[in-house]
Amino acid sequence: MNDMKKTVFLWAFCALAMTSCVAPQKIIYLKDMRPELLYQLSQRPDLKIQSQDRLRIMVSSKNPELTAPFNMGVAGYQVGSDGEVRAVASSAMQDGGYLVDRQGRIEFPILGFLYVEGYTKQEVAYQIRSRLMDERLISDAMVTVDVVNFKITVIGEVNSAGIQNVIDEKITLLEAITRAGGVTTNASMGDIQVMREEKRGLRAYVNDLRTVGVLESPTFYLQQNDVVYVKPKVARRSELENRSWQWYSTILGLTGTVMTLLLLINYYK
Repeated sequence: MNDMKKTVFLWAFCALAMTSCVAPQKIIYLKDMRPELLYQLSQRPDLKIQSQDRLRIMVSSKNPELTAPFNMGVAGYQVGSDGEVRAVASSAMQDGGYLVDRQGRIEFPILGFLYVEGYTKQEVAYQIRSRLMDERLISDAMVTVDVVNFKITVIGEVNSAGIQNVIDEKITLLEAITRAGGVTTNASMGDIQVMREEKRGLRAYVNDLRTVGVLESPTFYLQQNDVVYVKPKVARRSELENRSWQWYSTILGLTGTVMTLLLLINYYK
């Protein structure tokens, strides 16, 4: 009789274990951050222009007619608070712009090919302004340069993976993950990789979102074309494997329940 009781208890325990729910895992960012302390952020690097970037370049002057050949896609002009007349880009120019080719160049009206890869926006603007003034094309030229296709990609264990367009050219790693709906419970919080294209190739930087050390990471501020990969704790099963496991679990659970009921019936006879 004791053996029968043990068997009944064992089967009941197995049936309970198979049908029980797993407790949800907690996701905590920067768990060692203390409110009273001041934390230093990594220095935000100057944005460097890369191949395949699209640049919006606008030339302004007190004489708008002089800037017309250099401002393709201009919708009009406006007078700023300082009295300067500035060109206003059309929506087509904002969406398009000058494409930086594989050689790192753009083809600019009248000035021809300009090498811009690896330079900051300010350096490119200074280069164009100097050429315009040195070649006596526009004596009071003002030049602004913006990257119109600044984007990053977030993949892996996030709730909404995909490409994110960044209008103001400024985004942090935490902001990018928030835009992606946050990480899943299967995310490896200590192994968040940022893949960045550098001059010699692709480099992967590892970040730990659980600690304040991520604030000093060289990839805390993301750059255009960065890829954020949130690695999983365990590999996900395929759809076929999921279906097979669900069927297996269901059959095993039903078998355990039936066996428990039969044993209980026999026990109380």
